[in-house]
Amino acid sequence: MDWPIAEVARMSGVTARTLRHYDAIGLLPPARIGANGHRYYTARQLLVLQQILVLRAVGLGLPEIGRVLADQVDEVEALRGHHRRLLAERDRLGALAATVSRTIAELEQSRKDGIPMAINRPENLFEGVVPSQYQENLRDFPEHAEAVARHVAGMSLRDIEAGQRERTAQMIRLAELMAAGHPADAEPVQAEIDAQYRTLTALRAVSTDEYRAMGRSCVDNDAWRTAYEAIAPGLAAYQRDAIDAYAGTRLG
Repeated sequence: MDWPIAEVARMSGVTARTLRHYDAIGLLPPARIGANGHRYYTARQLLVLQQILVLRAVGLGLPEIGRVLADQVDEVEALRGHHRRLLAERDRLGALAATVSRTIAELEQSRKDGIPMAINRPENLFEGVVPSQYQENLRDFPEHAEAVARHVAGMSLRDIEAGQRERTAQMIRLAELMAAGHPADAEPVQAEIDAQYRTLTALRAVSTDEYRAMGRSCVDNDAWRTAYEAIAPGLAAYQRDAIDAYAGTRLG
């Protein structure tokens, strides 16, 4: 039995565009291409796609996934390895949830006391946070995800961690602006979005439409929405709206 690309996209949650990209880079060729030009996939390709998605979920970039798939010789052993990665990711998410919960409690206490939050060990803010999650959030934008992967490949671990800390800090600053009652198109909010946009375009050109689509993904992409909502409820939609306002006023 085989399934057309549209059905595979529906079942897996991966867009047809992404599946075509996986084919173009040799990561997941279809079993066959029909007379109508449509791609068709068998159970074997679905198993490979499952592995790709699992590896993406634990933070591997597409080049690394290609090497893993090329090197593995036994599917059961490969799945055992993926299972170990998932258990490690479960533990990491637990640590991340505890980190966010601790930060919320400390922020609430500092506001109650009327004094700024004291950060005695700043590294505690980032426990459970890993850079790979940023690339996973870009899975619907494969060209940009590849640009990020190439950029990260040339960075030291210290620089990668610093970049992730800054992205987390950006989310927290945006949450603080939201909590302060600033609308999404307010100047302080737009200044934060401008910094984010400049970071994106330092890697590759990002069109107005693509940036708007990235903004919508803050809500539509489960992983992205979860990351924002872990910082503050409503932050995903706030980020989306801020990006939409930025695209309309500054990018035309």
